[in-house]
Amino acid sequence: MSETILIVEDEEKIARLLEIELGFEGYTVKIARTGLDGLEAYRSGDYDLILLDVMLPGLSGIELLRRIRAADSQTPVLLLTAKGSVEDKVSGLDLGANDYITKPFVIEELLARIRASLRQRALHTEPPATEQWLSCANLRLNETTREVYRGETMIELTPREFDLLVYLMKHPRQVLSRDQLLTAVWGYAYAGDTNVVDVYIRYVRKKLDNGEGDELIHTVRGVGYVLKDQP
Repeated sequence: MSETILIVEDEEKIARLLEIELGFEGYTVKIARTGLDGLEAYRSGDYDLILLDVMLPGLSGIELLRRIRAADSQTPVLLLTAKGSVEDKVSGLDLGANDYITKPFVIEELLARIRASLRQRALHTEPPATEQWLSCANLRLNETTREVYRGETMIELTPREFDLLVYLMKHPRQVLSRDQLLTAVWGYAYAGDTNVVDVYIRYVRKKLDNGEGDELIHTVRGVGYVLKDQP
């Protein structure tokens, strides 16, 4: 679905130019010619962005912006201002305008500012990612927040310990060799001793099993390690 833009502009030639150019770019466009018409159009529609001229008959662009922002802090508003109207630019930005562009403007610059404002809006309106937890028995791990719990106890891990546990938890009940763990956690370029895996397994195991009884990381002699909730 294309984004919908409300243009509030009283100069017919500019309004028509914007309508053609934005339509060519794939936007759906609604035009209002006065401040009051713009207010009515805003209240009765659903817009992804508003292009708002400052100098409007009936109700100024600054006053219209004030009324929009009193009810809506999310919809991007770009002001169209006269060349020397620094006061209008400052007032508009203070009232919550996202950006402004000075007349006469280059259409390519205006389109770029519209795209940037719509990207910002999308970033602020995207739903948060669903938290994904990995679990084994009463052990839980969240990759996004980097939280680790054994039962109700939070466990503090170093970054390397965390990465090692993540790999084990993504391959439950699978016997993983030291070389597999070394490659996955330390990387292909690691040139150190493979004993580092044993050292870090010991660190993680000690933190996980402290006071909890049942061991979750098991040693498979001559092969490597496996994460499982049964011996």
